[in-house]
Amino acid sequence: IEEMMGSCDKRRGEQEEEEEQKLKLPGFRFHPTDEELVGFYLAKKVLLKKPSKIDEIISHIDIYKFDPWDLPRLRNTEKESYFFCKRGRKYRNSIRPNRVTGSGFWKATGIDKPVYSDGSSKSVIGLKKTLVYYIGSAGKGSKTDWMMHEFRLPTANDTIPGGSTHLNPTPPAMLHAVRSVDVVPDIQEKCV
Repeated sequence: IEEMMGSCDKRRGEQEEEEEQKLKLPGFRFHPTDEELVGFYLAKKVLLKKPSKIDEIISHIDIYKFDPWDLPRLRNTEKESYFFCKRGRKYRNSIRPNRVTGSGFWKATGIDKPVYSDGSSKSVIGLKKTLVYYIGSAGKGSKTDWMMHEFRLPTANDTIPGGSTHLNPTPPAMLHAVRSVDVVPDIQEKCV
């Protein structure tokens, strides 16, 4: 009987531990600064080149295989989701990125903005590009309220203000922050 009781206690303990892991901590928000996203998360992801604790916080997926409303969510209450993604190319020998999804495309809204370190040197540690999602094909697309920030480490080909930066030969991974909006159901209805 003691053996059965011990076994039951062990199972109950394991179930409680699983429930605790599923528990969402009230008040906890993952809201990193641009400098933290590039200088810590993206830089470590590129340098480590193997799975780490960072992968538990930010998933690695091909975001262009999803329309923005179909992207996996870490928490339903958050309006922003973060993902690592390798840069896809439109053509094999081209530098043009492929940002087409099933129902539309992501369009850049301007030039890359530098992300500076917090240290005394204020060196450029990354670049940030803002993109907006359009439903339909290029030239005929309808602008939506979906927005994405694309963060990447600078390369030798980038023109950097001030010239002081940590350079990488090519951007092996990028970090994307996708922001949802309150009008998502309307957008989804248009696409169905």
